Amino acid sequence: QVRLVESGGGLVQPGGSLKLSCAATGTVFTILEMGWYRQAPGKQRELVARIDNGGSTNYADSVKGRFTISRDDAKNTVYLQMISLKPEDTAVYVCNGDVQQSWLAARYNYWGQGTQVIVSA
Repeated sequence: QVRLVESGGGLVQPGGSLKLSCAATGTVFTILEMGWYRQAPGKQRELVARIDNGGSTNYADSVKGRFTISRDDAKNTVYLQMISLKPEDTAVYVCNGDVQQSWLAARYNYWGQGTQVIVSA
């Protein structure tokens, strides 16, 4: 069935860059509105960025100017390009979004497993 599979996380130094990917796998007709969340221990889950079908984006204030969300519908994939990373960006980054499995099927919401980002010297 449908899965959202994140990749690209890892350890990076402050000021560094990282690009995350989220691919919708399985039987996928199209991805719809997608977003990235992050969650660190002891903190609430935070919506980092979202992108709709037309490419309109929204960002959390804490990442504006540093993070860029994009999508490649041909690959059923959404990306999060992160630059100027700070230690406070450390979190598990989780992909979320709506997917249709066929033209006439309803859209359903899915969550990925998450990919860990650690920003540390």
